[in-house]
Amino acid sequence: MSVEPDMNGRGNGLAEQAPDADQTILVAGGAGYIGCILVPKLVERGYKVRLLDRMYFGEQGLDAVRDRIETVVADVRDIPDSALDGVDGVINLSGLSNDPTAEFDPEANWQMNAVATETLGQMCAKRGIDRYVFASSCSLYDGLPPGMHDEDAPIEPRAAYATSKRYGEEKLIEMADEGLCPVMLRNGTVYGWSPRMRFDLVVNTFVKDALLNGALNLHGGGWMWRPLVDVRDVADAMIAAYEAPADKVRGEIFNVLHSNYQIRELALIVAGTVRMAGTDVDLIEVPEPSISRDYECSNAKLSSTLGFIPRQSVLAAATDLVQRYAGADSTQLTDPRHYNIRWLELMNELRPSFERFDSVT
Repeated sequence: MSVEPDMNGRGNGLAEQAPDADQTILVAGGAGYIGCILVPKLVERGYKVRLLDRMYFGEQGLDAVRDRIETVVADVRDIPDSALDGVDGVINLSGLSNDPTAEFDPEANWQMNAVATETLGQMCAKRGIDRYVFASSCSLYDGLPPGMHDEDAPIEPRAAYATSKRYGEEKLIEMADEGLCPVMLRNGTVYGWSPRMRFDLVVNTFVKDALLNGALNLHGGGWMWRPLVDVRDVADAMIAAYEAPADKVRGEIFNVLHSNYQIRELALIVAGTVRMAGTDVDLIEVPEPSISRDYECSNAKLSSTLGFIPRQSVLAAATDLVQRYAGADSTQLTDPRHYNIRWLELMNELRPSFERFDSVT
């Protein structure tokens, strides 16, 4: 029988209380999809949290802990020195969060996901802040030959998003010789509910489409593979990486995923869940897009090194989402704030210059 972790991640190798909770953690991009799950977990573990974010998606996702955290409204490309005063460690979630947003403005993507990642690492090294947990991506494995890929795979990033994430990894690893203890987490495609909800991620999108349209489109039949992970497990993995002994994680990369799924399999899981709730769902095969992501990777290193195993399944997350949104007004599912590229495009229309736009995961 599997053990489901509770709000604080117990059951996933995390201690009930942080080993050194009297610390201040700077969470960059912490008002986003992952951050709105991670920040409350850190607060509950006893950490002091300083949030650094431009708040383009609002602060509502952190309403439950807003009076228990410190907030710095700033751009990750221009972090004030004071933001690091008294900080013991950093978790960096900031930047554009997927291929569509990165391709929309490659220069902004490069400045936020690559240059700012390096700059924040340099700021930490100069101040003697050693622990730096960086949210990278399993999309770096896209384009490799079929097979199960681990962290030593000879990746050759092609897309703007993956290229920027790889640059950030490489620069942080170089800083390990300067006293920094960087830990890179390559997250799979994330799913599940968050107070700052996203419906532009495959499982969440399928739930939304099934509820609104009663149909799911399978591009190219849906045979492509993807590594998937629940947003709660991503947050717990970041805590595990932050709290792990330095000699286990310094300069190390970890894949974070629950399992590899074919898109078709995800559609069947979601369709079955929605049908159980009383709504029929059709699966429709449509032509494969010109760019198709297809890759698998292993999480064995995460388990063997940190004793951490993501446990929140797609089925459990889909069931939760259906219960939350079945019968919901369509505007709740189509709000532009739930779609990073749509919100980015809208902000760009309202702000003629995109030069200072900052998005978060």
